[in-house]
Amino acid sequence: MKVQHFFDSDTFTLTYLVYDEDSEDGILIDPVLDFDPNSGNVSTKNLQRVINYIQSKKIKLRAILETHVHADHLSGSQFLKKHFPEAVIGVGERIKLVQETFKKHFNLLSLKTDGSQFDHLFTDFEKVKFGSIFLEAIPTPGHTPACMSYLIGDLLFTGDALFMPDYGTGRCDFPNGSAKDLYQSISKNLYTLPEQTRAFVGHDYLPNGRELKFETTIGNCKSNNIQLSEHTTESDYIAFRENRDQGLAVPRLLLPSIQVNINAGILPEPESNGTSYLKWPLHFILENP
Repeated sequence: MKVQHFFDSDTFTLTYLVYDEDSEDGILIDPVLDFDPNSGNVSTKNLQRVINYIQSKKIKLRAILETHVHADHLSGSQFLKKHFPEAVIGVGERIKLVQETFKKHFNLLSLKTDGSQFDHLFTDFEKVKFGSIFLEAIPTPGHTPACMSYLIGDLLFTGDALFMPDYGTGRCDFPNGSAKDLYQSISKNLYTLPEQTRAFVGHDYLPNGRELKFETTIGNCKSNNIQLSEHTTESDYIAFRENRDQGLAVPRLLLPSIQVNINAGILPEPESNGTSYLKWPLHFILENP
């Protein structure tokens, strides 16, 4: 089984293509659609790199998987689906809760909250075969309630739950996020995997200016993760995570990303002038006289 990574330096996101060289079957995880919020321009620079690689290797793309509803980039799943119509778009089944939450927040009256925009909703620890590739969906809620990590053989794709040991774990201050849940997810569902399991993270923010790193092992995380090692207590982690999250800025692409990603990467329908529009809620903060 081969893994090819694609790094988007604008959002620090890792997209992974996992493929079997013998069968030429492949799975893509967390594709990025480029979006400039200042101009409203949407482009496919990152996706074209992925497409070129898939075509050069003659890979049969069987699935396009989201580890969760991303708050920092738009999903490129729908654009890829047009190129690879047989590919299944999948996400964790608790996407329904995320849809219900943000339907109200954005007043998206026509949004369905049954997850039907996706081709497959993974249940906890569900085992699925895509072509020749066997996959297990491991629930890792906490960053969001719908987070899933994907285990393919000894390859684990952790999304925003678990990062490189020198960076830590995902934030837990989004709606229905929970530091307690993330602690349980990592300690019970990830740290119980064999220590040699290869873990591939969803982001790398290049802390302290180091070079890009995206692969580690469960054993290394258990020993060296600076926020949650095998020796970290639940109470210490919750206190640390909640205190840290209070000082974090809102992600730059939060508002456009959430609207698109809860809808499986489907962009809003063009209006009468042929242009699509995203909603931008306004919150008035009145200063005291």
